[in-house]
Amino acid sequence: MTNRIFRRAFHRGLLLAGGAAVLCAAPVAAQDAAETRATDTSEGNVIIVTATKRDTRIQDVPFSINALTQEDIQRSGAVTLEDLSRSVAGLTIQNLGPGQSQVSVRGISAGQVVRDQPGVKEQVGVYLDESVISLSLFTPDLDLFDLNRVETLRGPQGTLFGSGSVGGTIRYITNQPRLGVTEGALEANLNLIDGGNAGGHLKGALNAPLGENAAIRAVGYYTRYAGFIDALGPAGGKNVNDGERYGGRIAITFEPTDSLSITPRVVYQKVSANGFNRQEIYNLFANRFTTSRPPIQLGKREQYLLLREAFEDETWIADLTVKLDLGSVDLTSVTSYINRDILVSRDASALTGSVSVDLGYPAAAVLLPSNLRDTTDLETFTQEVRLASDNDGPFQWLIGAFYSDVQRDYSQRLPTPGYDAFTDAVFGPGTSAAVANGFPANSPFNSDLPFDIEQFAVFGEASYDITDRLTFTAGGRYYDFKETRTITTGGLFANGDQGVVDRTASDGFTPRFLLSYKASEDVTVNAQVSRGFRLGGVNDPLNTPLCNAQDLALFGGFQDYDDETLWNYELGVKTQGTGFTFNAAAFYNDISNLQVTLDAGSCSSRIVFNVPEAFAAGIEAELALTPAPGLNFSLSGSYVESEFKSTLPGALAAATGIRDGNRLPSVPEFQLSASGSYEWDLNASTTAFVAGSFQHVGSRYTQPADQENNPRTFVHNLPFGGAPANAATTVNLLLPDYQLVNLSAGVELDSGLSVTAYVNNLFDENPLLSFDRERGGRARLGFNVGQPRTFGVTLRQTF
Repeated sequence: MTNRIFRRAFHRGLLLAGGAAVLCAAPVAAQDAAETRATDTSEGNVIIVTATKRDTRIQDVPFSINALTQEDIQRSGAVTLEDLSRSVAGLTIQNLGPGQSQVSVRGISAGQVVRDQPGVKEQVGVYLDESVISLSLFTPDLDLFDLNRVETLRGPQGTLFGSGSVGGTIRYITNQPRLGVTEGALEANLNLIDGGNAGGHLKGALNAPLGENAAIRAVGYYTRYAGFIDALGPAGGKNVNDGERYGGRIAITFEPTDSLSITPRVVYQKVSANGFNRQEIYNLFANRFTTSRPPIQLGKREQYLLLREAFEDETWIADLTVKLDLGSVDLTSVTSYINRDILVSRDASALTGSVSVDLGYPAAAVLLPSNLRDTTDLETFTQEVRLASDNDGPFQWLIGAFYSDVQRDYSQRLPTPGYDAFTDAVFGPGTSAAVANGFPANSPFNSDLPFDIEQFAVFGEASYDITDRLTFTAGGRYYDFKETRTITTGGLFANGDQGVVDRTASDGFTPRFLLSYKASEDVTVNAQVSRGFRLGGVNDPLNTPLCNAQDLALFGGFQDYDDETLWNYELGVKTQGTGFTFNAAAFYNDISNLQVTLDAGSCSSRIVFNVPEAFAAGIEAELALTPAPGLNFSLSGSYVESEFKSTLPGALAAATGIRDGNRLPSVPEFQLSASGSYEWDLNASTTAFVAGSFQHVGSRYTQPADQENNPRTFVHNLPFGGAPANAATTVNLLLPDYQLVNLSAGVELDSGLSVTAYVNNLFDENPLLSFDRERGGRARLGFNVGQPRTFGVTLRQTF
């Protein structure tokens, strides 16, 4: 019995991950020698990561990195990156609906990005193995099945990973094909949301040899998302935010010689949802103020719909990785192509109706169903080539070049059948046709925004062992970026732009310096100074026909915005001993030209504005304990203070919240995660386990302006349905902290079969994740909310 427990504890070894203590798993059947290797040493399980673009022991990475492994993911029951984030110190995910997560690391945040901001760049880079897949607002909601690990690289990673990694980088590392091995796994799940409907998934993975020098690994999955939001109104129903995800990936590795490896891969995934996790507190058509219409008080997890909503994201990724051993030098080439088609279909009836009220349209026009359809057609080509030294000497180096070409066609349509007739009746015959600008009839707003973004970069990093204990690392990246955007708009609500071309370009250099001192065999101290950057861009014109005079004067002068840069200063310690690991890091980020996204009041527009100075400073720490065989505990937490250091002049400060001392948006000051598990032998072939976790996420603001005059009173000022002109709703815009408790228990057989039963969100918290508003509260107010209490059971068979 004791030997079996020690064997399992070894495979699951508690590791420290560069500033984060991590409960790591490395099942032998899932390992790939080039990605994750376990070695029987006196230190326990040794995990090899590729955070420095070379194979490195995680304890030797000289900066803060977390690595959650395949078994961590399975045991936690995580199905999304948001689930994982609560166990990673300093990582925050803002959930805006399926496939619309926004990621921030260490408090570096520009606020909520919404559907009409296609030009905004990422602050955290997201990679699938070697292929960059991040896209602002639409970070792909990848399935976590058959992953080797998920790496979170904290702090700016611009030297090796480029633009979009100003706060950090997240890397999904998949299990690679293994030569000469036949193995696989099947997994089935059934879950039920308390007050919602049922969901579940079926997933499978297979690795098989193709002769002596090749192997294939195939993964397929289907997930049914349970819904938990109810809708009132003509398009109402129960559990309207349910959906599905399905897809897979196929990779083939050829090794014609010992020195050459060629791995082509194809990834496909489609995510669709029938609605959004929005809980409304005010809707133009459903509120407590109406008298000529029945007053409605919307409740917990309720919304009002004239039209059903939808989200679709279809993604194709094709990449080719070639590795060549040239003796003392390794050559790596990574070529990738991504095609994504994204549709966000929203019920914009309240938005369009609120404009119609302002324009004096009759009630029949205000009540017309209106569908805002945002579509994104993305094609990305990237090529990276790098050379790295391959020796055990005191001097190590890596140099490379990177090229990317991004074609992003973004468009909006607002089909509102019957709207032109009311427009012509109010403003005169032919008005609707005159403002259409060639776009379809009965669509009061239309826009086409094709982007062409081209980037070239060269980068390098070198390290030198000054002594047996002291290592110095220096690196840098030079980048050259060009963006061209054309804008055409039409319809009553639009400006009527006709093929207006905007161009922006920038170049620069981002360095990094690291010093690592091994105080003893079990204690390492790391210091880092590094620079991160995020590319600038051009704002879309305001929808001037919808702006009142005050908002037009305040926000009308911002055309383009500059690159965002920061300097990161960091000191961390890594320690490990018998039965425990503890890591901690302290950091200070000095941010220049922070790109903050702002709500332009009544204009139904958003702009990006450069804040001259801001900062984010904090500490992160994680502790892992194994006090007895089979018994594991882990604790992780972070405290981050992130604030503006600039104040905008006059009314802009109150309208935007950009004031010295105000918090940066969407990031909690304090985040804590604690978990524990115990496993024991039931008999010679069966092991039982129980596990639990507690997660605390602190209070946040969705946008910077939310902390001005809070609680905020939104005066609706829309005399519709008998509502008085002074009707108002007061909302506390400080999103409250929330706590989640998850429990699980199960058995694992030596035959490879495991059964796990779990309950997530045991106490049925209703987390308020972000605040949703339309036209400054004149159309709709609400919150995006988290998933209620969920019961489930998962069966898994490995072979």
